[in-house]
Amino acid sequence: MDEFLKAALEEAKKGYAEGGIPIGSVLVHQGKIIGRGHNRRVQKGSVVLHGEMDALENAGRLPASVYKECTIYTTLSPCPMCSGTILLYGIPKVVIGENKTFMGEEALLQSRGVDVTVADDKECFELMQNFISEKPELWNEDIGV
Repeated sequence: MDEFLKAALEEAKKGYAEGGIPIGSVLVHQGKIIGRGHNRRVQKGSVVLHGEMDALENAGRLPASVYKECTIYTTLSPCPMCSGTILLYGIPKVVIGENKTFMGEEALLQSRGVDVTVADDKECFELMQNFISEKPELWNEDIGV
């Protein structure tokens, strides 16, 4: 597993251990993690703190030129909100741990020129499956069902 996807998975596991939804993300610029986070909707009572949003928030305010040189790694295919944020800031590359559990807006990202790579990682998939079997109602809330 790629070191940055591994870091995103570590974030997902933190979220899981905190009783939250196990989705993690890291923002990478020039080979260095500049922001990391995990879904904190449950922990913070937030409607927007998905893993990608938390990683971006933790990166802090950056010049537009920096975002345009970043790759965002996420353990699960990004939802419409996170995909919109990726597009808004011009992040050119997304690496996804898995998209079998949930297919986000990959086609939209690709249609707008974002390089999308799916790792099809077994550990990312298994973590989500375990969570969904334990807390299906929380999962449905997170994806708006």
